[in-house]
Amino acid sequence: MVWFGRITATALTAICAGAAWASPTPGPEAHQEATRLAQLPPIVPHGRQIDHSGRAQTGRASYYAHHFDNRKMANGKRFHPNTNVAASKNLPLGTTARVTNLNNGKSATVHVEDRGPFVDGRVVDVTPKVAGELDIREAGVAPVVVAPIAVPQKNGEVKLGAGAADASPQEVATATQEAEVR
Repeated sequence: MVWFGRITATALTAICAGAAWASPTPGPEAHQEATRLAQLPPIVPHGRQIDHSGRAQTGRASYYAHHFDNRKMANGKRFHPNTNVAASKNLPLGTTARVTNLNNGKSATVHVEDRGPFVDGRVVDVTPKVAGELDIREAGVAPVVVAPIAVPQKNGEVKLGAGAADASPQEVATATQEAEVR
């Protein structure tokens, strides 16, 4: 065992593992709440009030035009069209959600890192990559359900949302970890 001051190599490894060490897997109560949220009908968000509830939302999805490439998003990062980024007026930045196209059942997982779309009836803007996965590039817009998997809370915790009920344990763990980092 090699000592680094007062920290052993084993402790240093645990500290470097950081997120996995600090963020326990959500317990059964969190999964029960996600299942309860998934059973509620999706809401139609109004205005720009941030919704930390984890409820699914319904409305229309559109996708970013190419003139947004490399522009700064609300979180300060640059927009790249080949990522799984989304813009939402109502979901907290850092939320991981599953977007499902109601016309064809195709879905994709996105990370909310921007604000918008600022068009009535639209609940999410997705990247061209995600628009291709959802098969909405030709039409430009489509009816969707946005089901949050992991939702950052005001107090720094992460709440499981309606989308966590159908997500794999790995998806939930990844979404929770990413929401804590953001």
